[in-house]
Amino acid sequence: MTGNAFGLIFTGESNMQLRDLTTSRSIAAVPYGGRYRCIDFVLSCMVNSGITNVGIITQKNYHSLMDHLGAGKEWDLNRKRDGLFILPPYVTKDSTGVYKGTADALRSVMGYVRRSAQKYCVLTGSHTIYNTTFDDMLRFHEQRGADITILYNVERTFSPDDQFDDLRLSLDEDGRVTDMEIDPYRPKTQFQSCDCFILEKSLLEYLVEEAAAHAQHDFIRDILIRKTNSLKIYGYRYDGFVARLNSMGMYFNQSMALLNSDVRNDVFNPEHPIYTKVKDEVPARYGSTSSVSNSFIADGCIIDGAVENSILFRGVRIGRGAVVRNSIVMQAADIGEDTHLDYVIMDKGVTVKRGRTLSGHNSFPVVLRKGMVV
Repeated sequence: MTGNAFGLIFTGESNMQLRDLTTSRSIAAVPYGGRYRCIDFVLSCMVNSGITNVGIITQKNYHSLMDHLGAGKEWDLNRKRDGLFILPPYVTKDSTGVYKGTADALRSVMGYVRRSAQKYCVLTGSHTIYNTTFDDMLRFHEQRGADITILYNVERTFSPDDQFDDLRLSLDEDGRVTDMEIDPYRPKTQFQSCDCFILEKSLLEYLVEEAAAHAQHDFIRDILIRKTNSLKIYGYRYDGFVARLNSMGMYFNQSMALLNSDVRNDVFNPEHPIYTKVKDEVPARYGSTSSVSNSFIADGCIIDGAVENSILFRGVRIGRGAVVRNSIVMQAADIGEDTHLDYVIMDKGVTVKRGRTLSGHNSFPVVLRKGMVV
């Protein structure tokens, strides 16, 4: 795929479903997997596919995201030609700076799209986690003579409570899309979009401008679904692990899934490494009273208590006598002595004082927002 495609990542998805985790950051910047952010996965997929020109469409709360991405050095995207481009909203005669939908956002970055020299565009969202390369998908797209190819997986469990940008595909025997549903209460099919599309740059320009001319604002609802019959839209199946962070319950369960070795080996496949911002923390330190089992422990942690079935991000401190079970503890959190936590999601910089007890459930974890003191 080298030199033949550029990437475009939309990071302005609605964040109401993740509540406290997205009050001060976009979904793309939500921490996941001990030391990563959500955007690291799709961005690494693009880099591992040989894509060297990537645009990041931002909408709001993107300061944390920009701090994380920097100039793209960790992804080898700090280049003289192409590289990483942050595309924030701005006001022009064609754009109000507030996007009514993804088609609006795409139209606002048409200058970047037209300047890109590559033939194909890999268009993705940022709240879906998977690890693959797009080379085979692009070959499939070319062989079928497709107008648009959608990456999808087969969903094995479904809950109406987790509906958010849930695009379902109906396919014929050749893989062509015959129907689409968005956020269906009772889906007709298990084929769920991974929020990744391949199409030619010239077609993307035409579709976006046509939508704008008809006061249509959403890429999926106003373009894909309306043109299912007139365009050759195909689905390309991906059978690896896929996590859609579309609710707090899904975030918790899909994060804890990393404690399964099969899932972990798929997501962190060494053949397709996941890159992230380097912090150069010291290794984790385990005290004489510590006990750790079946957990993710990032660098910089200081552990003097017990940790079980949990994910600890960088720089977490666990006091003596504290017990942390089935929890996600993000960067620089401080858990005091004799504290007991069970089914808790703790955002960055939270302090839990000595002797506190917090307990939730796997379907409704306790969430502590950034910087809280309990």
